[in-house]
Amino acid sequence: MDTPEEPLEIAEGVYWVGVIDWNLRDFHGYETPRGGTYNAYLIVDEKITLIDTVKASFADEMIERISRIVDPAKIDYIVANHVEMDHSSALPRVMEVAPNSKIFATERGKTGLNEYYAESGCSGWNFETVKTGDELNTGKRTLMFIEAVMLHWPDSMQTYLKEDNILFSNDAFGQHIATSRRFDDQVEDVMEDAAIYFANILTPFASRILKHLETVGKLGLQIDMIAPSHGVIWRNDPQRIIDAYAKWASGTSEQKVLVIYDTMWGSTEMMAKAIAEGVRA
Repeated sequence: MDTPEEPLEIAEGVYWVGVIDWNLRDFHGYETPRGGTYNAYLIVDEKITLIDTVKASFADEMIERISRIVDPAKIDYIVANHVEMDHSSALPRVMEVAPNSKIFATERGKTGLNEYYAESGCSGWNFETVKTGDELNTGKRTLMFIEAVMLHWPDSMQTYLKEDNILFSNDAFGQHIATSRRFDDQVEDVMEDAAIYFANILTPFASRILKHLETVGKLGLQIDMIAPSHGVIWRNDPQRIIDAYAKWASGTSEQKVLVIYDTMWGSTEMMAKAIAEGVRA
């Protein structure tokens, strides 16, 4: 398996510059046999904007990928959608390369970054805190910020690129798949992977998810692409994953019963089959 050497343009002037972790086998306590990705995105406009970073051990790989598009020192803005280490621990390295960048985060995000990187010189970083509805003009494009509290941390937010109808959703709508393919229509079983991710990461926050989906709906956003921080990008009818989240978060059950058993001599198997027959009757 080889990590793609080139960044990928997902829309005009918008690039995936993340990294692939082929060796990831555990994430928040659940197995990830297919590995994972840490996605970051670069928007090339009058102001160069980086959406999220990656895990610290992959920082130089991400910076090298950015350098194939622009000089990383010319990054003007960094959007920190989430302070968790798999998305932010490369930030100190990025700030070494682009020390004049301004960092946009929620108030809780700023607090978290200051606590995490106090020994990395973050006291000199230029922060601007944002909330839902705040906008950032980058030249020909506009970013709108949407707080996503407890999806799945208190600091979490999402960023919407208005002109291209792209939602940078951070941890929401993600999956753990290590693949050199970047889009949902290029990968098999993506909905199953998304469901596993939801069950393990986001199920405890179901009520928050429903509230957030309602907020996004009220904003009237047209979403043509969803670019999460893990896994592949949703470009083939992204509404299907939004609808799936609404269903999963609502606790809607299906008419199914799962009978799990283990048997040494076959007796328990007979009982399990009897139970299954009773369910079907």
